[in-house]
Amino acid sequence: MSACLWPGKNQMMQLYHDKEWCVPSHDDSYIFEMLTLEGAQSGLSWNIVLSKRENYKKAFHNFDIAYCSKLSDEKLESIREQYNVIKNLSKLKSVRSNALAVINIQLEFGNFSNFLWRYVDFIPVISNWESDGHIPAQTILSEQISKDLKKRNFKFVGPVTVYSFMQAIGMVDDHIRTCPHHSANR
Repeated sequence: MSACLWPGKNQMMQLYHDKEWCVPSHDDSYIFEMLTLEGAQSGLSWNIVLSKRENYKKAFHNFDIAYCSKLSDEKLESIREQYNVIKNLSKLKSVRSNALAVINIQLEFGNFSNFLWRYVDFIPVISNWESDGHIPAQTILSEQISKDLKKRNFKFVGPVTVYSFMQAIGMVDDHIRTCPHHSANR
């Protein structure tokens, strides 16, 4: 069996691919973490963001949604200066605004997971790609979710980011068909 090629020989990327990518998660804290990291990745490589993941966890108290929703502009500026995170202030401010949006969704739907997973009827979409090159950057569904999230005041949730986010939380299994981590091969 041949695995997905995108992680290359990078051990950190390979571990993420093997243990997390396309694995279904319904944990709001993890889902918020992936939303934050995918938003931070916008315009950058996933490798850069993963290399800063531990700093993000420290800066944002393990992606505690309530904590993040209360961050002041001063605290966000302090995080930008003190932690090895992506320094884009708009991306850092999106952590707060997205946490507030998540809290509103939790009040309406019980949890963030329910809101997201209803788009796929609570069952992951299993793809059967022949190669990494066949995996799309976005889909009609990621465009719809992006539009809906933006209406709810989420930031850094364009359709490409949302599709990567869907992969990150396992709403979509985009491992190539011959990858040992594809749902059909586990």
